[in-house]
Amino acid sequence: MNVLVTGATGSVGPAIVSGLLGAGHWVRTLSLSGPPATAFPAGVEVLCGDVTDAAAVEAGVRGVEGVVHLAGLAHRTEAGKALDGEYERVNVGGTAIVVDMAQRAQVQRVVLFSTIAVYGPTGAGSVDERAAPKPDTAYARSKLAAEEILLAARRADGRPLGTVLRMAAVYGGSVTGNYLRLARSLSRHRFVPVGNGRNRRTLVYEDDAGAAAILALGSASAGGQVYNVTDGAFHTLRDINHAICSALGRKPPRVSVPLGPALGAVRAMESLGRVLALTPPLSARSLLKYSEDVAVEGSRIQRELGFQPRFDLRRGWQIAIEQLRLSGRL
Repeated sequence: MNVLVTGATGSVGPAIVSGLLGAGHWVRTLSLSGPPATAFPAGVEVLCGDVTDAAAVEAGVRGVEGVVHLAGLAHRTEAGKALDGEYERVNVGGTAIVVDMAQRAQVQRVVLFSTIAVYGPTGAGSVDERAAPKPDTAYARSKLAAEEILLAARRADGRPLGTVLRMAAVYGGSVTGNYLRLARSLSRHRFVPVGNGRNRRTLVYEDDAGAAAILALGSASAGGQVYNVTDGAFHTLRDINHAICSALGRKPPRVSVPLGPALGAVRAMESLGRVLALTPPLSARSLLKYSEDVAVEGSRIQRELGFQPRFDLRRGWQIAIEQLRLSGRL
């Protein structure tokens, strides 16, 4: 299959491209900027363009049967109202353009990388695809709106055009954001856990994310469906910290700060910052997000598409840390 990957120079893109090539697909990429010289193997056709530019997307989908739509504005914990319009323009508007141009080009399948953030915090239980989404950030709301656009789209034969993959937190050698900051802080012995570390998170290694995309592209039964993509387990923050420390070859932090006092101190800093017109390094909102439970079931894609995650937490972080060191990012 000829496949277009949008946003291929983002944190997940190289693993997706590599997985597609390994499965025998021909790949074209469309990204805002050109990739580093070593990002993609020879034979990948590279286009530069914005997914909010219809002409660029039209050129990207020309002659392809499948699209993996990664491009979008990523989640930012400290994002303010100023970014709400950008989430709408890029994540929602860009998806609408990709879907429109894919329909015109008679693309057979569009796979959208969405996020389990559309569920919001899960509390003490867990959720699966049957749960009603409760997005609590502008980013999550924009991804849910993008899902709705794709799920409503049809091919010329009337069959569903798209498949939505709600990704757990994706990590690996290309990891960015909070997990990269966590790995760096643990590496430099500068991380002090807050709370008891028992709240849960749901992750997936980047190569497994690529494997899920390949299955969604090739399965006729995946059209019009929504699948959570996880490594099949829930992990406490303590487990994650220990896995990263094991990969780093160091002992995990022995001291933690109770959540209540930490939250009080952060709120006091925020109040002082407002008086002094300064922005504190940590917000109460980000600390509360850090302490949330996000436990999302990923068994449906295993049952229906035969997805089998190959990387557990320990193995995934061992490889990720090795790659981060080799690339000089750690």
